[in-house]
Amino acid sequence: MIADLAQLLINGLLAGALLAVPAIGFTAIYAVLRFPNFAVASHATIGAYAGYIANTTLGWPAWVALLGAFLAAGIAGVITDEAVLRRLRPAGPLTVAIASVALTIVLENVIRFGFGNDLRGYDLPVLRDWRGLGLRVGPQQVYNALAAAAAMAALFGFLGFTRTGKMMRAVADNPMLAALKGIDALTVARLANFAGMGLAGFGGMLIGLDTSIDPLTGFRVMLSVFAAAVVGGLGSIPGAVVGAFVVGVGEELSLIVLDPSYRTAVGFVAILVVLSLRPRGLLGERAY
Repeated sequence: MIADLAQLLINGLLAGALLAVPAIGFTAIYAVLRFPNFAVASHATIGAYAGYIANTTLGWPAWVALLGAFLAAGIAGVITDEAVLRRLRPAGPLTVAIASVALTIVLENVIRFGFGNDLRGYDLPVLRDWRGLGLRVGPQQVYNALAAAAAMAALFGFLGFTRTGKMMRAVADNPMLAALKGIDALTVARLANFAGMGLAGFGGMLIGLDTSIDPLTGFRVMLSVFAAAVVGGLGSIPGAVVGAFVVGVGEELSLIVLDPSYRTAVGFVAILVVLSLRPRGLLGERAY
């Protein structure tokens, strides 16, 4: 029983690391633009397929294809925001959020039209699981977690030590004061979309490396991504990381008592529990 619990805990931590990347993308966009952009789901799928093409058709190693996934999803995010969502922002966040759901459905069907519904896998070497103390871990799972950690470290470094990153933080903290300082909100919005959707695409490929991909790859994890962002505190990037691990571990531990088909409900239970105790999330701003 202890070994089973430890195995589920390890699986949950590895799953949380993958979930953290698109959750950071989701909350970064929310922090700057102040609306939940559910099109993160379709852009995770775009990244997964872009990485698949780079890996299987162009012959790029998986770690290089991950960069291609980031760039493809980031560019697609800027284009779709400019073409569809930006003009709707004056109507309010609810309108834009609903439009982002519609955009996700459209993009997923475009991918389905181009690639079909078949499951696809990346060109990866077959590696044996690492075993010890009654536990097992797949090498690819560890590589994926390390790639996720590298992406998160790069983002924190970008936000903390670059001028552009500090501009994004200024707009997220106080848009009016940032405007008075001469920061162009439109440029920052484009950067936030590029970075946020790029991270979604990066995370989408990581999820595909762990399993396989199809046009619903991003949609399947969107509920967990949303739960992670809300539990951690919408707009808080460290909170998204914490929330992702809470949801990832919670979903895995729920398998002790629940059928696997109910695991996605764990994220919403976490939302209810956390928001009942702390309405702004674990690391969100305190409401005054």
